[in-house]
Amino acid sequence: MKNFLKKLVESAGWARIIIGLFLLLLFIIAPFVQVRLDTSIQDVLVRVGMNGVLVLAMVPMIRSGCGLNFGLPVGIIAGLLGALVAVEMNLTGLTAIFTAILISLPIAVLLGFSYAQIINRVKGSEMMIATYIGFSSVALMCIGWMILPFSHPTMVWGFTGQGLRTTISVADAFQDVISNILSFQIGDFFYFPTGMLIFFGLACYFVHLFFKSKTGIAMTAVGKNPSFARSSSVNIDRMRTLSVIFSTALGAIGIIIYQQSFGFIQLYMGPFFMAFPAIAAVLLGGASLKNATITHVIVGTFLFQGVITMAPSVINSMMQSDLSEIIRIILSNGMIIYALTRKEVYKR
Repeated sequence: MKNFLKKLVESAGWARIIIGLFLLLLFIIAPFVQVRLDTSIQDVLVRVGMNGVLVLAMVPMIRSGCGLNFGLPVGIIAGLLGALVAVEMNLTGLTAIFTAILISLPIAVLLGFSYAQIINRVKGSEMMIATYIGFSSVALMCIGWMILPFSHPTMVWGFTGQGLRTTISVADAFQDVISNILSFQIGDFFYFPTGMLIFFGLACYFVHLFFKSKTGIAMTAVGKNPSFARSSSVNIDRMRTLSVIFSTALGAIGIIIYQQSFGFIQLYMGPFFMAFPAIAAVLLGGASLKNATITHVIVGTFLFQGVITMAPSVINSMMQSDLSEIIRIILSNGMIIYALTRKEVYKR
C-alpha cells in the first residue's frame, strides 16, 4: 500500500491529488447542502466539452518546444470571424457550424503562419512574445469589430447599424447543435451533451494520431532535443511553424465549439484572458513546458472546470449567500497562478 501511494504521488503529483480530492469532496458534500448532484455533474460535463478543444490547442506548441500558447487569442479571433460570417449568411444548424469552421481554418492558417514567423525569431522568449501577440491582437480587433462590413441586424449596433455588438446571440443560428447530437435527458435535470464530448474525444484522437505520424514525431523531437533533430535533417523552424499553425487552428475550432454551447459570440475584450484557463488546465493535468499529452488535457480540463463549477454552488449553499462569481474568480485565478508558477515537472 505504501509503495502504491508513493508511485501515485510520483506519477500524479501532489497538486493533482489534492485538487482531485477536493473535487471529490465537493461532489460528496453537494447533496447534504441541497445542491443537486445530477445537475452538478451535468454542468461539469458541459464545461469540459466547451473548453476541451481550447485546452487541446496547447499541445502542439508545447510539444515543439515553443512553450505555452499565450497567443491563443489569435486562433480565437479566427474562430470568431468564421462564426460571424456564418451568422451573416443566415445559416443555421450543422451547416452554420461547419461553415464557420471551414471559413475560420484558412484565416487561422494565415494568422498562425504570421504568428510563427515572430516566434521563430525570438527563441527562448516565446511565451513572453506570445503574450504580447495575444493581447495586442485582441486590442487591434477592438478596432476591427467596429469597421468590418457586417450588416446582420442581430450583430450590428441598432442605433447606427454600424459596428458589431459586444455580445451576439447564436440562439437562432447554431446553439447546442453539436451538443445535442446523440444527447439524452435523464429526468428533468440531467442532460448529457453527447455530441460535444464526442467531438472533444475525436479531436483528442486526431491530435494523438498526428503525433504518432512522421511529422508529429519530428515535431516532438524538435521540442525535446533540437540538436538531435537538426542532425537528423529535421527543419526546426518548419516544425515550429507547423505547430503554431496547428495550435492556432485548434483554437479557432475550439472557440466555435465553446460558442455553440455558451450561446453567444463575445467580441472586443472577450478573448483577452481566454488563454489563461486553458494553460492552467493543461498544467494542472500534469503537462510541463516541454511535454503535454492527451491525458494531461483530459485530466486537467476535468479538474479545472470541475472545481470552478462545483465550488461556487456548494459554498453558496453552505453559506446561504450569493458569492458564486467571487468564489469562481478566486478559485480560477488561484489555480491559474499556481499552474503558472509551479516549478516541479511531473513524470509521465
